[in-house]
Amino acid sequence: MRTALSDEFGLDLSLFAFNYQPDVVIEVCKAGGLGVLGAVRFTPAELREAIEYVEANIGGRPYGVDVVMPAKTLAVAGMEVDEMHDMLEKMIPQEHKDFVERVLDQHGVPKLPADAEQGRDLLSWNDTEARQQVDISLDRPDVVLIVNALGPPPKDVVGEVHQAGKKVAALVGRKDHALKQVANDVDIIVAQGTEAGGHSGDVATMVLVPEVVDAVGGRPVLAAGGIGNGRQVAAALALGAQGVWTGSMWLNTVECAQPEAMYRKFANATSSDAVRSRAYTGKPARQLRTAWTEAWDDPANPDPLGMPLQYMLCAEAQDRIRRAGKEELMGTPIGQLVGSFAEVRTVAEVIASLKEEYARTVAALPSLPAPAAV
Repeated sequence: MRTALSDEFGLDLSLFAFNYQPDVVIEVCKAGGLGVLGAVRFTPAELREAIEYVEANIGGRPYGVDVVMPAKTLAVAGMEVDEMHDMLEKMIPQEHKDFVERVLDQHGVPKLPADAEQGRDLLSWNDTEARQQVDISLDRPDVVLIVNALGPPPKDVVGEVHQAGKKVAALVGRKDHALKQVANDVDIIVAQGTEAGGHSGDVATMVLVPEVVDAVGGRPVLAAGGIGNGRQVAAALALGAQGVWTGSMWLNTVECAQPEAMYRKFANATSSDAVRSRAYTGKPARQLRTAWTEAWDDPANPDPLGMPLQYMLCAEAQDRIRRAGKEELMGTPIGQLVGSFAEVRTVAEVIASLKEEYARTVAALPSLPAPAAV
């Protein structure tokens, strides 16, 4: 599972693992891969704390940070966060607020307690905080990779990362998206098929990866979308990828610290239960099918708002759902890989199984006869 790209980063495995839990990132790094910490849920100050925790536990190993700088959003570049929040809050229609309350009432979800701590409803996918997150990450010597999860990162940000001696990766769902990343001088292209969790396009991984590999002129490509075992890693490398980008597989690990209800839902889900919906962020994102997604996807109900208004609208509702333990409404971004989830394992156990299956798969591949001389 080593490639030229993994050797460039000093890794034992060409396995890149995205997760928002620092403990998952730590365990992937300790096992020889490159953990990538998802920053969007953190304020800049919280990200600094998470980074310090990661670095205190990985023994100088390299890791990455994933930020979200959308190419299209209603957030305003350069605006102070509080001012931006107030402006965006006024853009949410009362009709949508009323609809959220109707859904919650139908499922018996109570209001938050008066003393409940208010969660964030404007995540760090605005330009102001995302740039702060990049600056914090670039100050850390063990951060070797900055990843943008939604659209081409701005050219000046790419230049700043390169000046710091680090690499930039970005996710794409189509060949033309990959070419835009190349034009912005992104170092690594993550070709993410529609099977993936979170924001994804509609081209399948098996088609997308070789298409992107052929289009980007030798630039390293990571395969993403539906990859969670050794057979799939072998297939990704056969398609021309220099490694794999993984996300959903870590959600079913001990270190991801899910509520027990979510682990139960994963065990009972099929691949068809990972649906693309705008219910979560306003952009199409693959997530677990729930009564919440079905309500938003019903054409008789209001259409989801754009990013970041949809998340702002629904953030408190999701907090109320979790507190009330309403399993029929509880969901998460997740890919079609969820249909293969079984027992909950540690990150180390997942990687050991993946390595063993990869070796067994490669060894069992049939040999093709050499082409006849002409």
